[in-house]
Amino acid sequence: MNKAVKNTIVIITIIILSVGLGYAYDKITTAIEKRSYPLMYVEIVEQYAEEYGVPKEIVYSVIKAESSFRSDAESKHAIGLMQITPDTFDWLMKRMGENLSHGLLYDPHTNIKYGTYYLNYLYKEFSSWDIAFAAYNAGPNKVKRDWLNDPQYIQNNEVVYIPYEETRNYIKKVNRNIEAYKRLYFTKN
Repeated sequence: MNKAVKNTIVIITIIILSVGLGYAYDKITTAIEKRSYPLMYVEIVEQYAEEYGVPKEIVYSVIKAESSFRSDAESKHAIGLMQITPDTFDWLMKRMGENLSHGLLYDPHTNIKYGTYYLNYLYKEFSSWDIAFAAYNAGPNKVKRDWLNDPQYIQNNEVVYIPYEETRNYIKKVNRNIEAYKRLYFTKN
């Protein structure tokens, strides 16, 4: 076998190994990333995402941002996967014609149902997901009263600047989560 043939075989072998290693690397990094962005409570999320017209990746992203999929999560006065306050739960129950115990906010089915309904309500109210996320985090009254009609905060139904650092970061976090969920699960390659 002459030198040119040996060199060609070596080059082809290197290319094949490189492609194989690249493929393996991609699969491993995707598997690791999916652990950070899990699909949990799939049947419940899919049911209420469809029923209330909220994209699945948004529901998963809000759950990830709010509780990291911990149904027993509590912060400030919010409870459960989608961190719903008892007052918001009461208001949502009136709108939905239901009367449930606040303890059901720890139940994934109830929490996802009401959280997804609330996201739908906020999107219909503000016609913008970023504004809906701001309202989910800071409250719809804060958005309406202080930010919605002030062009330094919201212009042409687009968030320009939110004066609350927590809410600014929340919008960024949810959008980062949405992009990850789309890329990992909901976009065909």
